[in-house]
Amino acid sequence: MSRINIEQMRTFLEVVRAGGVRRAAQSLNLTQPAVSARIKALEDTLAVALFHRGAGGMTLTKRGEMLIRYAEQFEHLSEQVTANIIAPDAIERHLRLGVAETVAQSWLPEFIAGLHRRSPKVEIEIDVDVSLNLRTALLEREIDLAILLGPVSEATVTNIALPEFDLAWYVAASHPVGGDTALVAQRPVITYARNTRPHRELKRALFERVGPGVQMFSSSSLSAGFRLVEAGLGIAALPVALGEDLVARGTLRAFDPGWVPAPLQFTASYLSDPKSHVVETAAQLALSTARGDKNI
Repeated sequence: MSRINIEQMRTFLEVVRAGGVRRAAQSLNLTQPAVSARIKALEDTLAVALFHRGAGGMTLTKRGEMLIRYAEQFEHLSEQVTANIIAPDAIERHLRLGVAETVAQSWLPEFIAGLHRRSPKVEIEIDVDVSLNLRTALLEREIDLAILLGPVSEATVTNIALPEFDLAWYVAASHPVGGDTALVAQRPVITYARNTRPHRELKRALFERVGPGVQMFSSSSLSAGFRLVEAGLGIAALPVALGEDLVARGTLRAFDPGWVPAPLQFTASYLSDPKSHVVETAAQLALSTARGDKNI
């Protein structure tokens, strides 16, 4: 008689949580036939049907509902063994990481290097996107850890607050010095993509301080925004951590119109269930890296 194993139970739970085989396969980095085979093997071992299969999808049977509690106990025990017994460099896992471009252009390389040193067998997949898309991907279990403009206000998500990114106003270094207080009203304002929180907040502030006639150019690429400002096509409120090098190079200069948008608040966000030692470790490492902690 075959025995129940951890991977079968983990796969069963993922199908339940994801709402079907397709999403479970994406989350587990498996093919759909592999997920279906694990579920069938578990049902054969238990000699019961765990799901009703129909045109409307898969729904749990009564036996399937009963199994959830036991599967969660299997999962908890597995995580305890991983966290307390297995050496970090022996863990093999595929970590799907979603990152906002602001972070990708600042401390992401240090973070990935630290994560690889700590868990060299973890395979890392990086997706750089706007925070709105990262939030959706996280909730749909398409990524494991999102470093985004947060927090994600869902009861199922754990958010670790990261250090803020202060903003400053920038204009091309070739623009004449003087009249800085009027620049925001006179030049197009280059800003983040239209469907992002920084765009909405800046638009509201500009309407209040300058009026509805202010001209805004939105861009989904932060690096493109900096290049447009360098080319003299507008001004922008952008992260100081990224702008200071361009000021030092002499392509941009900072100016003060008398106000600056609120800092950008990022979080390292992940689904609380199922627990993952690898994901939790990566989230804490993101915090240490963003703070500039030494010896990470």
